[in-house]
Amino acid sequence: MIGWLKGELKMKQPPLLMVDVGGVGYEVLAPMTTFYSLPESGTVEIFTHFVVREDAQQLYGFSDTNDRALFRQLIKINGVGPKLALAILSSIDTDAFVESVESSDVNRLVKIPGIGKKTAERLLIEMKDKLKDLGFTIKPQQSVNDITASSSITAEAESALVALGYKLQDAIKMIQSVKDESITTAESLIRAALKQAT
Repeated sequence: MIGWLKGELKMKQPPLLMVDVGGVGYEVLAPMTTFYSLPESGTVEIFTHFVVREDAQQLYGFSDTNDRALFRQLIKINGVGPKLALAILSSIDTDAFVESVESSDVNRLVKIPGIGKKTAERLLIEMKDKLKDLGFTIKPQQSVNDITASSSITAEAESALVALGYKLQDAIKMIQSVKDESITTAESLIRAALKQAT
């Protein structure tokens, strides 16, 4: 199993990363949380999970072991495959997911694309005990400073929504519907847009 990669980042196009490791290019599928933590180029280190199916072999990458651990637990749940697990990690960070499970917040989970009420309830039930064994470290929330309505942030958010399965026209409307002036990052903008869509 391939558990870790260190190499030069050659391509960064959600949800795909291309990492050159010793002259071999690895295609890695990653959630948006990982994309935001990586530079545009240069040397990167990615924790990976290798999935082998009858019709495909795919490598999934994560910026830290918490995200990978959560991904591995999610795909063990009936009805949650790698694609949906990736969508979950793109829509909500690990800490927020842990908080949602601990507080049995179904409403927060059903706002994630592809998650209906039954799936959300199953996630809450099955993940509650498993999370205790994962040993997550809750990260402190960062304070939001100056308001920046950057066009690059908007474009990045729209691109991410398209990668999650939305049509470009719908993605643009979702972004435009966000009125929260405290948002300063593409990640926050995506989450706000996903909440607005439900």
